[in-house]
Amino acid sequence: MAKAVPVKNDKDELAGYMIFCPACECGHLFYTNHSNPKCNWIFDGNTEKPTFSPSMLVHQSACQPRCHSFVRNGQIQFLSDCTHKMAGQTVELPEI
Repeated sequence: MAKAVPVKNDKDELAGYMIFCPACECGHLFYTNHSNPKCNWIFDGNTEKPTFSPSMLVHQSACQPRCHSFVRNGQIQFLSDCTHKMAGQTVELPEI
């Protein structure tokens, strides 16, 4: 099963790929086809063991922790600056 699924924009074009973050308990979207090239991630094309670069940083809000991670070869590595319980851990990405 896939650990990264394609997401389309309102024009029915590929926008990027979604993964499910087990720490935040929600999806994180890696844009691969954003109109602003600075907003794009590099994706290896493997939806079963995805790798995206660079890291993903989700800023903390009132209802969401800070989540800073790398997704490599189907695993998500949570960096030590995360504010959730999985900071510093590397785990297998769940299927989505």
